[in-house]
Amino acid sequence: MPARSTRRQDDPDPEPRTRERSPTGAQWEIAHGAQRAVVTEVGATLRSYTFGEHPVLAGFGEGEWSDGGRGQVLAPWPNRLGDGHYRFGDLSVQAPLDEPERNNAIHGLVRWLPWRLEVKAQNLVAARCHLFPTPGYPFNLELRVEYRLGRDGLTVSTLATNVGRLTLPFGIGFHPYFRPAAEPIDIALLELPAYERLVLDERGLPTGEVRGVEGTEYDFTEQRAIGPTRLDTAYTGLERGRDRLAWAELTDPAEKLSTRLWMDEGFGYLMCYTGDTLEERDRRRAVALEPMTCPPDALRSGRGLIILERGQRWEGAWGIVPR
Repeated sequence: MPARSTRRQDDPDPEPRTRERSPTGAQWEIAHGAQRAVVTEVGATLRSYTFGEHPVLAGFGEGEWSDGGRGQVLAPWPNRLGDGHYRFGDLSVQAPLDEPERNNAIHGLVRWLPWRLEVKAQNLVAARCHLFPTPGYPFNLELRVEYRLGRDGLTVSTLATNVGRLTLPFGIGFHPYFRPAAEPIDIALLELPAYERLVLDERGLPTGEVRGVEGTEYDFTEQRAIGPTRLDTAYTGLERGRDRLAWAELTDPAEKLSTRLWMDEGFGYLMCYTGDTLEERDRRRAVALEPMTCPPDALRSGRGLIILERGQRWEGAWGIVPR
């Protein structure tokens, strides 16, 4: 007697186990007017964002993975953590060293995890990630990130909740690369009203020194061309308007296109990276403007670190306005 098939009759795919999937999982597309964005299941990563025919961000293809941190969510710490080691209360914690050449842990733990789709509509998508305790982060944290397109561009809202018994330390950042039409980025105009920077050592870790940027190569408080300036710089001292928002703007003088990044008061730091250490094909093709709640190495220094008691929440938002 022949074996009976176990495939459901309504299964449209006769070989679901062999069907090729994107390395970043499900692709969640949203739209509003001339705007389009794609968020991926892996990492709740912002894979692409376009305005009309113009790619606002330097993203990656559906068949690729996020190299260089493109569009990723960086939590429960953004940027680098020296030696991957930190102490919190009575705990001594060792995170995996995923930047071994500098002996650092980098960009947290959730950017390669699958996120659970919570809401999907025409112009918005929201996903959740429950970060269970691990040796590198022995705390119970739930994250919710929402991407919403509207008349004012793209708004990214985050909710972090301590769902465990232990008080926990927390920081978050995001890693969009802004793409001018002209390449390389040297002729692009950057305006970044930030008046201080953290001095970083050869490992990309803060030395503890904070310097004013006035009159230095790091000064973009007034719009000017990036030129040959190499940036992998943590800015603070951000200027805020009456709406309490800080912002930065990248302008393509040839195409007369500009893109503005804004951050609410939850984000007190902005990392600016000109991509000089990326693979040659991507080097200096886009500028990463990274909203961060804390500076690099915050789990060790405590600077800007968010402390969440049991059941406590944190909320923050940032966004992109193409024009």
